[in-house]
Amino acid sequence: MKPLSSKKRERGRNAFLLTVLFAAAVILSIYFWNRNSAEKEPYRILFVPKVIDEQNDFWKALIEGAQAGAKEYGAELILEAADAEDNHRMQAEILYRAIEDRPDIVILAPTSYTQVTEAAKAVTESGIPLILVDSRLDEDISRSVIATDNIEAGQKMAECIADNLPENPVIGIVAHVEGASTAIEREEGLRRGLSRYADKIVGTVFSNSDYEQGYQVTKELLQEHPDINVLAGLNEYSAVGAARAVRDLELTDQICMVGFDSSLEEIQLLESGVFEGIVVQKPFNMGYLSVETAVSVLQGKKVPESIDSGSQAVTKETMYSEENQKLLFLFRETQN
Repeated sequence: MKPLSSKKRERGRNAFLLTVLFAAAVILSIYFWNRNSAEKEPYRILFVPKVIDEQNDFWKALIEGAQAGAKEYGAELILEAADAEDNHRMQAEILYRAIEDRPDIVILAPTSYTQVTEAAKAVTESGIPLILVDSRLDEDISRSVIATDNIEAGQKMAECIADNLPENPVIGIVAHVEGASTAIEREEGLRRGLSRYADKIVGTVFSNSDYEQGYQVTKELLQEHPDINVLAGLNEYSAVGAARAVRDLELTDQICMVGFDSSLEEIQLLESGVFEGIVVQKPFNMGYLSVETAVSVLQGKKVPESIDSGSQAVTKETMYSEENQKLLFLFRETQN
């Protein structure tokens, strides 16, 4: 065999060295990329629900969903809330503090359609992006809103009532917080669905998202209008408070009731016939999707302006289906 020339041997050595150097560069790049990724601080997400209430299944599930989303995406979830759903001032103070604390993003469930708008706007003007969950504001300042379509949900309540409507209906509404977008929109949907009976709606009272207040205002409403034979409760506090009043006054057989949300007590009230139906939200998904959307915003991705997390009307006859059992007992189904 003819020996290689010195030039060919030199070219071979150079090619080998270039291959080794290239491989080393690739390995070092991967090493430092992984090291930088590992050392990168997780996204800091300030999550501000309307309230933290261990007695309320809706808020428990929504917060659990947000925590599951944070774990899934490796984010740090900072949880702060007012001491009551109608404490607008305290929620505004939390938002103003956020401007100083500088989280990467804020997820907010506004306690009011109007009264925390200025504080929320101050957050966005400081350069911190905002996601809304559960409720809306009167100005379009958020990157996305993840919520139940509450007008549609109100119409579903109306359908439950229409299926069980007394011959001469007299209708009362027990809402939650006056001025909250969820209360406004659910009542709007309910009234749309009952438009034929608009003159039969005798009044709306507010529980301020408190079971005892819901109980008391319902008793007062029934004293003022003893001919009421239809009642709609627009959130868990309102529905449960109103149902307790109807049960204690021994009016269950005389009043057609429809509720909202799906606490264990509401499920028992549905099963026992106090409620003709309840409209169930998907709070776990709502919380999870809000964090997923927040992470997408921080990654520079385009997100939908509005995401409907869904709702379902459930009656005593349909409550035992597999799908409704999952909704009622809050089996956790995250979305990828």
